[in-house]
Amino acid sequence: MKIGVLKTDDVREQLVGEFGEYPAMFERLLREQDEALEFVTYEVQHGQYPADIDEVDAYLITGSKTGVYDDKPWIPPLMEFVQKLNQRQKPTLGICFGHQIIAHALGGKTRKSAKGWGVGVHSYEMQETPDWMGHKPEGFSLLVSHQDQVEEIPQNTRVLASSDFCPYALLQVGEHMLTMQAHPEFTKPYSKSLMELRREAFGDEVVEKGVASLKNDIHEQVVARWMVEFLHSATRA
Repeated sequence: MKIGVLKTDDVREQLVGEFGEYPAMFERLLREQDEALEFVTYEVQHGQYPADIDEVDAYLITGSKTGVYDDKPWIPPLMEFVQKLNQRQKPTLGICFGHQIIAHALGGKTRKSAKGWGVGVHSYEMQETPDWMGHKPEGFSLLVSHQDQVEEIPQNTRVLASSDFCPYALLQVGEHMLTMQAHPEFTKPYSKSLMELRREAFGDEVVEKGVASLKNDIHEQVVARWMVEFLHSATRA
């Protein structure tokens, strides 16, 4: 399977040397579940798209510091491409910003949350467990870094997991799109470095609470397995 990574941001210059860019993070994560996966990156933040939507078998939209409602010239074309992916029922994963723009492009709403910034480790309870998951977990924990949230979901969308902080944390659109607010590709060292780098924006209290949460377990490999199983399931459909 070949996955097209729709890259919507760059890792901050101070961190890229140690942690790499976002496509490399996803490649490392997902290849631990399926070594045969292939990846190609499209810099959609700079207007680069596949010449043909079927150049790849599936797509993954990365996170971004940009808001889906921001007045940036690359946002409307990405919205249109998401709508095409949905019309074609192309298997697609959306992470953080990717999760938000899929919901927004398909008729939902993403806004800045009144709850403020979420950083560090957050935990979610399962609301529904589709057959492709292969087992019935009660919940999972992942690293997060977001202030925006999906606050209204599109039609034909199932809420798979939620928390008090983020009610629409894991969504499935039809049988072809799986989106999540959290970052399975983040590592704890990257999360900590990002929090420290953005301390002024987050505030000391948020950062200290986020850093303290890093002692908790995360389930990135469980979620990576879900991502791969979902794509295989969707490509067979």
